[in-house]
Amino acid sequence: MARFLIILSVAAVVFTIFAIVDCATQPETRHRGVPKGAWVVITLVPVIGGILWLTIGRARKGQQPPSRPVAPDDNPGFLTAADERIRQIEEELAMLDAEEQFNAPSAEKPGDGDDEVDEDDDDGQSPVRN
Repeated sequence: MARFLIILSVAAVVFTIFAIVDCATQPETRHRGVPKGAWVVITLVPVIGGILWLTIGRARKGQQPPSRPVAPDDNPGFLTAADERIRQIEEELAMLDAEEQFNAPSAEKPGDGDDEVDEDDDDGQSPVRN
């Protein structure tokens, strides 16, 4: 019976050490429930802490933790799409400018002859019209 208890206690110590090391080496994204530091403290409880860690706290491989909403400026996909849309708009504006310059008449541009001064005004200011 004594040998059985010694083997059982050695197995418990090995299991607890395994759980502590596994918990401490996992990235933050693989911890469920409470933060990483809390799980390390929980795994210090012999056997029960390790069982809790393996059943509740550790996210399985391939299992994604619940995703949090990402702000648009932190989302690389959004930024890429926005940059692409800005590039398209700039190209469209450049094409419109080129088309406008090509189709513009060679006569006087509007606004060139508006600089005439009214000679009836003695003080040099433009007259007020009601």
